[in-house]
Amino acid sequence: MATCTRCRTPAASCSGQMKCSTGSRSGSTRSRHLISGRAPCGQLLSSTMERYDQLHRKINHMWDLVVMQAREQLRAAKQRRKGDRLVIACQERMYWMVNRPPPGVPNVLEQGPERGSSTARRMQMTKNTDFYKREIECCRKALGRTRVKSSVSLEAYLKFSSQYRPHDPIMSGCLPSNPWITDDDTYWAMNAPRVAVPTKLRVERWGFSFQELLEDPMGRAHFMDFLRKEFSGEMPFPPPQFEAPVRETVAWGPPSQVSNSPSHSSGGPNLVPGPPAENLSFWEACEELRHGGQAHVPVLADAVYQQFLAPGAAHWVNIDSQTMERTLEGLRRPHRYMLEAAQLHIYMLMKKDSYPRFLKSDMYKSLLEEAVIPLEVKRCVFPFMRKPRHSSPSPAFLPAAASEDPATAAGEA
Repeated sequence: MATCTRCRTPAASCSGQMKCSTGSRSGSTRSRHLISGRAPCGQLLSSTMERYDQLHRKINHMWDLVVMQAREQLRAAKQRRKGDRLVIACQERMYWMVNRPPPGVPNVLEQGPERGSSTARRMQMTKNTDFYKREIECCRKALGRTRVKSSVSLEAYLKFSSQYRPHDPIMSGCLPSNPWITDDDTYWAMNAPRVAVPTKLRVERWGFSFQELLEDPMGRAHFMDFLRKEFSGEMPFPPPQFEAPVRETVAWGPPSQVSNSPSHSSGGPNLVPGPPAENLSFWEACEELRHGGQAHVPVLADAVYQQFLAPGAAHWVNIDSQTMERTLEGLRRPHRYMLEAAQLHIYMLMKKDSYPRFLKSDMYKSLLEEAVIPLEVKRCVFPFMRKPRHSSPSPAFLPAAASEDPATAAGEA
């Protein structure tokens, strides 16, 4: 029979209006003490007795249940070992001392015990010359820190929320349907990394920020096509394969390491489009170096330098002298973050120059016009019209022969 975890009685007796409460628990505990005779002279303390009488008046309609609970707890306690009974008695005493302390005992839930490492005492001990010097320095830094008014900040929050609300599947839903609810994967197919025609929400998101455009592979591909057409007026020849000769070791750079392995054949320094899109190609090469395998870091670093940064490189990018010096220092001991400064420099150039032109171009406007708006798929009302769900059967219901290990069955054969 199921029992209540608090009062150790049948669950049926705690249903309906007779629910377990702290009052009934307290009453059953004190009743048990009176029944067992553990209280001194057969009586409880005055404060405890007052609470006992108060509980008796409040739950008089269910006092028989309280007495029954006390007798059941005594019966269960007699069946335990002496050590267990001692531990439970200590736990019960500490529980009531914390939750309902007797008169004269501080309530730790309202006022914690005094600690030697309190904040006031610690501040009093550390208020010396060094403390005030640090306080003055913090105040000076706070004066020079840029701050935004609350009205401006709230306006920015509202603008961000209204901008991203149509793209939030929880706030606005997702079209044509939520695949986790309808068991239809059309939503995932229409928002795949490479599709013939993107959705309108996807194209609109490219105009939110330059980072949104670069994070989408399809948006990055359309941005690359825009850069090619803008500077050359026509599509360039296919990207050349990287087959640079081994260069000699110089004082400021590591020995050349050339790799023609297929591991660099997707979006890295081996696939570089024509000269008009060298900035975006350099950014993609830096991303491959940053997130690629550690074993390929020296090879990728040398390949990026040969194609984009070396004097007379075929796809040379323009960076300032300080960034070039930091890049050359990283070439001595290549690591995945050696081109971070150069990548940030090129990123800001594209964000301030190429990205605004892309948003104003006819290509982006035509993408917005040709983008598809998925129609909402209504959920089926009747259960027999829904698609059947294919779930894995439980191993408990599988036949014994099917659940056996194949290796064991082969050994027995």
